[in-house]
Amino acid sequence: MPPSAAGDRGFTKRRADAPPGFFEVEAAGLRWLDVPGGVPVAAVLSVDANSITIGRVETVPPTPRAAARFGALLAATHDAGASAFGVGPDGWDRGGYIGDAPLSLRPETTWGSFYAHQRVLPYARAAVRKGSVDAAGLIVIEAVAERLASGVFDDEAPPARIHGDLWSGNVLFSGDAATLIDPAAHGGHRLTDLAMLALFGLPYLEDVLAAYEDESRQLPPGWRGLIGLHQVHPLLVHAVLFGGGYGDQAVRIAGRY
Repeated sequence: MPPSAAGDRGFTKRRADAPPGFFEVEAAGLRWLDVPGGVPVAAVLSVDANSITIGRVETVPPTPRAAARFGALLAATHDAGASAFGVGPDGWDRGGYIGDAPLSLRPETTWGSFYAHQRVLPYARAAVRKGSVDAAGLIVIEAVAERLASGVFDDEAPPARIHGDLWSGNVLFSGDAATLIDPAAHGGHRLTDLAMLALFGLPYLEDVLAAYEDESRQLPPGWRGLIGLHQVHPLLVHAVLFGGGYGDQAVRIAGRY
């Protein structure tokens, strides 16, 4: 949802039919992601049930240097951590949203169980109801969800403080790095943010990833091979919201794992 101009003070997004907490959880997420040494985030100037106003971000063309700095700062944001997988921003005890889709924010102790039960399966079943995933595709996704829940893909990294909807449209290059907007912030696996960047493309992505890897000590061995696993959920979200071939793509990727 692109912001509309609100004068020199910032940008305002309005939605008269916003579901409960829609803008409030976005504001909570932006504040939670604003950590010392992390990626800059758009300042929350005001928020109510039907709108949010954020500080103006002066954008510039991306450069390899800015991309690398963004990657290094993103590692610091993630390292700020969370109390559990699935938990929402501090002080927020309700569900959230990713785009227009509802997003469960219940704390769990392991990432695999959280990802299977709060991300993959609910959206796969919704995609079946939408007609974007067929019965055979659901079997494939249920199989990988079972493996996730069993802990096969869990590692030793603690919950990271992730943006949760980190596609390129929510990364505004500004100054010598980038500024984040429109989060679906929660405690998750750091690869989820990297996978979203890779799924929908970001200028100088390899510079981002290389700088991130230099700064982070929490990436699991062979992490690049796990990127697809973390793309299953956003693809299913798109299958629910937009249909098209997103469901088939989610099934194909899930079948690799």
